[in-house]
Amino acid sequence: MRSFDYSEKWEKLLTPNIVALLTQIHEFRGKQSLFIEAKADALTRLVEIAKIQSTEASNKIEGIYTSDDRLKALVKDKTTPKTRNEREIAGYRDVLNTIHESHDHIPVRPNFILQFHRDLYKYEGYDIGGKYKAADNRIEEVDSHGNAIIRFEPVPAWETPEAVEKLCDEFNRALGKGTIDPLLLIPMFILDFLCIHPFNDGNGRMSRLLTLLCLYRAGFIVGKYISIEHLIEKTKESYYECLQDSSQGWHEGVNTYVPFVEYSLGVVVAAYRVFSSRVETLTTSGLSKPARIAKLIEDSYGEITKGQIMERCPDISQVTVQRTLAELLEKEDIIKIGGGRYTKYIWNRDKQ
Repeated sequence: MRSFDYSEKWEKLLTPNIVALLTQIHEFRGKQSLFIEAKADALTRLVEIAKIQSTEASNKIEGIYTSDDRLKALVKDKTTPKTRNEREIAGYRDVLNTIHESHDHIPVRPNFILQFHRDLYKYEGYDIGGKYKAADNRIEEVDSHGNAIIRFEPVPAWETPEAVEKLCDEFNRALGKGTIDPLLLIPMFILDFLCIHPFNDGNGRMSRLLTLLCLYRAGFIVGKYISIEHLIEKTKESYYECLQDSSQGWHEGVNTYVPFVEYSLGVVVAAYRVFSSRVETLTTSGLSKPARIAKLIEDSYGEITKGQIMERCPDISQVTVQRTLAELLEKEDIIKIGGGRYTKYIWNRDKQ
């Protein structure tokens, strides 16, 4: 069986690029903590948006969809899931809420991983959740000619319970020593989890939920306000490429974690940058809400949608945004592009 020992492997990750990413994340975390203490109430809307985006994106990566209206209603727990996709979305919502509310009390142990997986599928009519795979599985892709290609052979089913147990033991042991930056350990742990591929279904979504749990427990809670899953979904081709690169030679213990760790840290940095940008919008001093909306559009490069404005200004109601857009259009300060749900706006620089 593949052994798990992070005591020396982490040192090979200290490339100039990874060290630079680590430095940025630690700096961002310090700034975020100060803002959260001072402006906790202003961040409520960011949490709501992140939950919706996280639930949508993590399921979307796996081809699980529903309409925007149904998604929002499901995340807010204001409706009952009607389809299999919606049942899986509702399960993800519940596990995500559990992590948001109780991460400090949830250690990274096999029994909690199984409980997460059970809750992920608790709305299903058949008993699929909370059980390791009963048969060997393969990670496959289909080429341009429709042929299935085996990308990776995970751990056999009979070895899976022991492999997950050893993985969690090593992660907690390495974390407990305090000599390895958790930001390095977490993506190493997640890569190994994905290579074990312990479940018949739901491994990808479980890996993203475990990523959040581990980050929150280590004090990096940016994913509560900015959807890390959404950033992964937007860059999923790079995600899969780095996952494949880092899994080569995994069974023999000769794989390199560098590509996956670098990608994962890049996503966290991106989340902190988005957070800083939205905080800047939230704390714009001396401006009314309509003036803040106008400044946001003016400072944007290219087009911006009403949805993007609301994401950047979570404390401003949809009614105020809509009214402000109408007033700016009437004054010809902005230009409307397209129509319906695809409507975008751009600042009218010819007027200046």
